[in-house]
Amino acid sequence: MRLLFLGDVMGRAGREAVIAALPGLRRDWRLDFVVVNGENATSGAGLSAAHAKALLDAGADAITLGDHAFDQRDMLQFISGEPRVLRPLNFAKGAPGQGARLFEAPGGRKVFVAQALGQVFMKRPFDDPFSALDGALRSYPRGGLAQAVIVDIHAEATSEKMATGHFCDGRASLVVGTHTHVPTADAMILPRGTGYLSDAGMCGDYDSVIGMHKEEPLRRFVTGMSKERFTPAADAATLSGVYLETDDRTGAATRIVPVRLGGRLQEARP
Repeated sequence: MRLLFLGDVMGRAGREAVIAALPGLRRDWRLDFVVVNGENATSGAGLSAAHAKALLDAGADAITLGDHAFDQRDMLQFISGEPRVLRPLNFAKGAPGQGARLFEAPGGRKVFVAQALGQVFMKRPFDDPFSALDGALRSYPRGGLAQAVIVDIHAEATSEKMATGHFCDGRASLVVGTHTHVPTADAMILPRGTGYLSDAGMCGDYDSVIGMHKEEPLRRFVTGMSKERFTPAADAATLSGVYLETDDRTGAATRIVPVRLGGRLQEARP
């Protein structure tokens, strides 16, 4: 299978870049399944129902969220009726929606997608991501009920993300980190056939501080004082993510390539 995962969509610039590019990427790269992290797609904080619909209409098969899953209040209701949008498995107990789901792909194949939140350096104490993922992966084994398994680990610490990759090695086709908005250069296939990348980066304007206009973050770092709210940078966006090819029989990764398209970062493509 040919899979694409796009990192955190950041504000209008990232959202519009994904909506413009994704239909062509699906066609030109003959993609079978696309996951988009929509964590910051609406004003840099959460995802609204309208923007979720726009990303799905553009060609996303699944959208993952993160610690800002319900910053946009209409997501509380929308996610209950839209199973293609996933919040983290280990989010607050009683949260609406699902943290994992088995999806249909072309040719009768199945793709299992799960997301978990890390605990290290995060502002809130979330439940253990490892036990949450363990239960989900036992229910939908790679190469059994699912021809491919994708895990989004939404976390701050690269050590925790890498530990998640090794924990899921042999059970997931891809473990990819989100949340820090900075793409890493460690794409690899782990010993038991799991593709791994510590962070997919963001789909947004990189002439910024992790997607926000530079002035206010710089002011706070330099002076220790705030003057106004953070606002997403709005110039040309880079699409950042990872492309993966898998073996349909085993679900193992056979090829992994970081993706950088447009904007300021050096381009990389399959």
